[in-house]
Amino acid sequence: MTPDEFRKHAHELADWMADYMENVENLPVKSLVKPGEIFHKIPDKPPLQPESFDSLMRDFNDIIMPGITHWQNPNFFAYFPANTSPASILAEMLTATLGAQCMIWETSPAAAELEEKMMIWLRDLIGLPREFEGAIQDSASTATLTAILTAREKATGFLSNSDGIEKSGVLKIYCSEQTHSSVEKAVKISGIGKNNLVKIPVKDDFSMNPEKLEEAIIFDKNNGKTPCCVVATLGTTGTTAIDNLKAIGGICRKSNVWLHVDAAMAGTALLLPEFQWMLEGKEYIDSFVFNPHKWMFTNFDCTAYFIKDAATLIRTFEILPEYLKTRTRGKVNDYRDWGVPLGRRFRALKLWSVIRTYGVNGLREKIRNHIAIAAKLSEMISEESDFEILAPVIISVVCFRYNPAGYSEEQINGLNEKLNHQLNDTGKLYLSHTVLNGKYTLRMVTAQTNVTLDHVRKAWFLIKDTARGLIH
Repeated sequence: MTPDEFRKHAHELADWMADYMENVENLPVKSLVKPGEIFHKIPDKPPLQPESFDSLMRDFNDIIMPGITHWQNPNFFAYFPANTSPASILAEMLTATLGAQCMIWETSPAAAELEEKMMIWLRDLIGLPREFEGAIQDSASTATLTAILTAREKATGFLSNSDGIEKSGVLKIYCSEQTHSSVEKAVKISGIGKNNLVKIPVKDDFSMNPEKLEEAIIFDKNNGKTPCCVVATLGTTGTTAIDNLKAIGGICRKSNVWLHVDAAMAGTALLLPEFQWMLEGKEYIDSFVFNPHKWMFTNFDCTAYFIKDAATLIRTFEILPEYLKTRTRGKVNDYRDWGVPLGRRFRALKLWSVIRTYGVNGLREKIRNHIAIAAKLSEMISEESDFEILAPVIISVVCFRYNPAGYSEEQINGLNEKLNHQLNDTGKLYLSHTVLNGKYTLRMVTAQTNVTLDHVRKAWFLIKDTARGLIH
């Protein structure tokens, strides 16, 4: 492709992208294709001769687009958001054009130093103590693995890295029953083993029970085990419950246990002064993660990982083959030593673009609006006698179910599962679910970048009508 051809197609793509953002609301939210439908439309063998970009775009529109679920549609209420914004997309285009591999300072000084500054900006915006340093990871799952590996090395005096985990005795990791599945995956990858992950019961609000945590730690210590790490959550996956960091942190400090905080979704709410209460007990935190790519309008992937003791993190991951030795080592941050991968993308650029384009006040305004919409949705649900709220509404997630009179729990669960699928099959909205205390629970997330109260009202009317139509 010549520079002139590239320029032509790039302009065409810019128009396509702008049209998509303008019209995404009119597309089916959830892809309605059947399994294998896309696969069988793609040729079994690649072309031997070059094909035009125009032919690629035709197939993109005809084959690929029908199989896309539109996360940027304001009627996307499922899972958690994976938000983007024009500012983030434009910066990602620059990143792709530069094609920089930002593994160490030498390979792109601007990437390393912009990342360092963005981590300072974010640290101060969300209210973490100034001794924390940060790096951008690809996902909260990777960040949590990084935390558990670092905690493992601290607990074993770095013997796990040198001699293997089997020489270090039995290490124990603790989290609540509501914690994200990435914790169990990290425990398996780390060599600690999922049977050494202790899931602590939760209280009525679905937050971790600190008393049960302390009992578990004492029990393990009395039985010759080594408590290694506690993963507390600000905004659990199912209900966005907020664990009590002050109580949990005090227990960790007393027992010399690493405290990692997973705030993947809810961490963005810490930009609001009125949500700083979630960080009470922050003096006990050892590592902390949240995802700007969830609720801070920065497209995937962009995870902010903070650590109080960066030296322990670096000692856990650093390795220095001859081909990576530089004259600047020790004078700069070589972020390849701050996590698992050697290769690193220039993620800080889109974060810089988003923060500057919105401004802090603009970010706060959008986040407050999403929280207010969730509160209003909660009010609308509570007004209906045949619906019920099943968990406290804290930020932008509402957990509820259809609960008509005269039906057994089993029948009500079946009705709500059927309701969920029937709604999603319309293409007009997309909801996901969880199970709380044995109850099939619908989750509605009001945090998509461009969602409005009008979108939520229309969705709620559709939910009510569809639900009541199931029994008439």
